[in-house]
Amino acid sequence: MPLTSREHARLLRQATLASLTVACVLVLAKGVAWWLSGAVSLLAGLTDSLLDAVASFLNLLAVRYALRPADDDHRYGHGKAEALAAMAQSLFIAGSAVLIGIQAFERLRRPQPLEATEVGIAVMLLALALTVVLLLFQRRVIRLTGSTAIRADSLHYRSDLLLNGSILVALLLTGFGVAHADALFGLGIAAYILWSAVSIAREAVSVLMDEELPTDVGTRMHELASAVPGVLGVHDLRTRVSGSRWFVQMHVELPGDMPLVTAHALGQRAAEAIHKVYPRAEVLVHTDPVGAPGRAAREN
Repeated sequence: MPLTSREHARLLRQATLASLTVACVLVLAKGVAWWLSGAVSLLAGLTDSLLDAVASFLNLLAVRYALRPADDDHRYGHGKAEALAAMAQSLFIAGSAVLIGIQAFERLRRPQPLEATEVGIAVMLLALALTVVLLLFQRRVIRLTGSTAIRADSLHYRSDLLLNGSILVALLLTGFGVAHADALFGLGIAAYILWSAVSIAREAVSVLMDEELPTDVGTRMHELASAVPGVLGVHDLRTRVSGSRWFVQMHVELPGDMPLVTAHALGQRAAEAIHKVYPRAEVLVHTDPVGAPGRAAREN
C-alpha cells in the first residue's frame, strides 16, 4: 500500500535523526577508547564517526528541505536536495579515507604499543550493534520511500559496519601480538571507505544528471500504458528521478478521429496504469493522433 505524504515525511525524518544519534554516540565512545588505547584503527573509526556526524546533520537538513512541496520557483519540487546531500557525504567520506590512510602509514613507519585494548574491543562491539540496528531501520525506510539520501547514508553505514568489524579484528590480533595489524587494517579500511565514497558520488551524479530509470522499469511502464484498451501505441517515454519521486513523460497514440474528451480520458487511464504499479511516478501524457491530416508531413 503506497505511503501517504505525511507517512513518507515522517519516515525520512526518523531515519535522519536515527543516523545522527548513532553517529554522535559512537563519536563519544570511540573518542574515549582511542584516548585510552592510542590505536590508529580506533582513530580511523573516530575520524569516520566524526565525519558521519557532520554528514548525517547535513543529510537531516537536506531531507527536510527536499520534503518541501513544489513552489513557483521549483515546479518539480526540491527532491534533488537529497542527491546534493549524497554528494556532500561522498566528499566527507573521501576526506576521512585520506586522513585514515595517512595515520596508518605513519604508524607503520613508527610503531607504537597499544594500551587498554579491552576498552577498544568493548566500544567496537557497541558500534557493531548500533550500526546493525540502524541499517535494518534504514533498509525499511529505503524500501518504503526510495530516498536517494537515505540510500547513500545506508551505503555509508554498511562501509562503517566493515570498518568497525575490521577494527575489532585488528585490536584482537594486536592483543595476540601480531605486529602491524592495527596499521595494516587502517590502510585497508581507508581504501574501502574511498571506494564507498566513489559509489555514493556515482549514484548522486546519476540523479543530478537526470539519468533514466533502469531499462526494465521503462520497458514495464511502456507495456502498462500500451495495454490500456484503445491505446494504439506509446513512444518517446522518458523518465528521471528527483528525491523519492519519479517523473515520467510519454506520447500515447490514439485514433485521429477520437473526440478530445475521450482522448484525454484514455491518456489519464494510461498514466494511472503506470502510477498504480509505480506509486512514486508522476506521469505526464501527450496524446498523438494517428491518421490525422498533416501528421506524416510533420514526421518527415
